[in-house]
Amino acid sequence: MLTAIIDYESGNLHSAEKAFQKMAAETGGAKVVITDDPDVVARADHIVLPGDGAFPSCAKALRASGCFEAMIEAVEQRGRPFLGICVGMQLMARMGHEYEECEGLGWIDGEVMRITPGDTALKVPHMGWNDLVIERPHPVLEGIETGDHAYFVHSYQMRLASPEQRIAHVDYGGDVTAIVGQGNRIGLQFHPEKSAGTGLRMIANFLSWRP
Repeated sequence: MLTAIIDYESGNLHSAEKAFQKMAAETGGAKVVITDDPDVVARADHIVLPGDGAFPSCAKALRASGCFEAMIEAVEQRGRPFLGICVGMQLMARMGHEYEECEGLGWIDGEVMRITPGDTALKVPHMGWNDLVIERPHPVLEGIETGDHAYFVHSYQMRLASPEQRIAHVDYGGDVTAIVGQGNRIGLQFHPEKSAGTGLRMIANFLSWRP
């Protein structure tokens, strides 16, 4: 089994790689690689799209990368399990509005917009630990409960047109989408590799997921 973490120059991937390797060793020994090789992405059994920075620059870099077409084919046509992390989750949306309008992958019917907390005392970016509110079950959330916390760093959030595609949220002066999913694709707004036991459990569940 092979898990590919796509490298499209979106940030430091070292901590994500270590977390996935750790959990792969505990769930059957799948090989985990960071790669910008389309052939590796094409034959991967699980695909992870991380992301740090702004939606438009990440979207453009992803589409310009040699891995884009291989990722689309693997996920859309061959049904490989996909995990988007942080901006990688946001890119699953139909549209982003960070600095400029920019098309996403369109896998989730939503738009990415700046966080506007109802409580003006709350600062943006939303940074630090927050408690998850689970809205519906999902195999990647096996063993995870409402009240378990995850680590967030983001200024923009996904607002969904289809509520059934939202799996969990957090409260930050109002609902902020934390997890989305559709079919063989799931996205986490937070960083599972920085979310202690909760995040590691989700990584292990993802590596074992066979949608």
